[in-house]
Amino acid sequence: MNQSVEPATPPPVQTSQTMTTPHESVQAINEAVKNSSAWVGLLRSEISKTIIGQQMLIDRLLIGLLTGGHILLEGFPGLAKTLAVKTLAQTVSTDFRRIQFTPDMLPADIMGTEIYNPQATSFEVKKGPIFSSLILADEINRAPSKVQSALLEAMQEKQVTIGDTSYQLPDLFLVLATQNPIEQEGTYPLPEAQVDRFMLKVVVDYPSREEERQILDLVDHPDSTTDVNPIIAPADILQARKVVDSIYLDDRIKEYIVELVYTTRDLDGAGAAIKEYIETGASPRATINLKVAARALAYLNGRGYVIPDDIKTCALDVLRHRIRISYEAEAEGISSEDIVRTLLDTVPVP
Repeated sequence: MNQSVEPATPPPVQTSQTMTTPHESVQAINEAVKNSSAWVGLLRSEISKTIIGQQMLIDRLLIGLLTGGHILLEGFPGLAKTLAVKTLAQTVSTDFRRIQFTPDMLPADIMGTEIYNPQATSFEVKKGPIFSSLILADEINRAPSKVQSALLEAMQEKQVTIGDTSYQLPDLFLVLATQNPIEQEGTYPLPEAQVDRFMLKVVVDYPSREEERQILDLVDHPDSTTDVNPIIAPADILQARKVVDSIYLDDRIKEYIVELVYTTRDLDGAGAAIKEYIETGASPRATINLKVAARALAYLNGRGYVIPDDIKTCALDVLRHRIRISYEAEAEGISSEDIVRTLLDTVPVP
């Protein structure tokens, strides 16, 4: 069942100046969220000039901005995955690079390399497109594993090593990757280590009948889709992240998060009912990302505290690519998404 949980009642927090009750603390966080989130509505409005519907996709992109978590977008061709990312980049006053992944691509095409300068008789570093704040890795599964693996250091450590030197990436660094689930020829499955680096895997669905009718009208006025204005600067996003990090998380919510993820591994205990369908459960990185994503969703909804519905809303995108299903599940047509839905239905909600 879906029910809200009110801010908790832990012991009062003693400061050097005064005693602050938890209720007052949450009120202060609510006020901070209200004061710092005015840009959210404006940004959604700008994106809607180009993207019709797809509110779930837009919210997940905003979660990525607010947390620094990388996002993998999967969907059939023509569902505006690339357009959504490019439009988001237009609303942020920062540098943006689109990298089109192809089978003949090399790691140096992304990271950069050392080039010999005959005049200076020395090697100079030529940085690749990865040295940008927002990266669109378009059709990421079209590049071979050695290219995909080259992204691991950048995505996890936010640095790139060229030769003997490591170079830091921007504070606002976000990889937004797309892939087509039906393409087979000329594609390479993503390494498990890289898939786990994506905080969210978002499956983009078809628009509704009404939304598709609006899309049909929109193509008659292409000029209106190009007039997307910058709404927020990187410094403001980094400041908003500090507010997101302060959003209150009740102990019962924390236990709920741990129970959801741990059940995917506790196959002889709480997860016995789904034991035969899981080959490998979710790692603690899923626990961390579920907490971070839920806080960002609470921020987008104007709250200074997380409720169970925030967890349930984010759970599918956080867990679907971290649960490896067994042969039995494949034979019975059971997907990782079905397993996550079963978890949400069976794990008690606080």
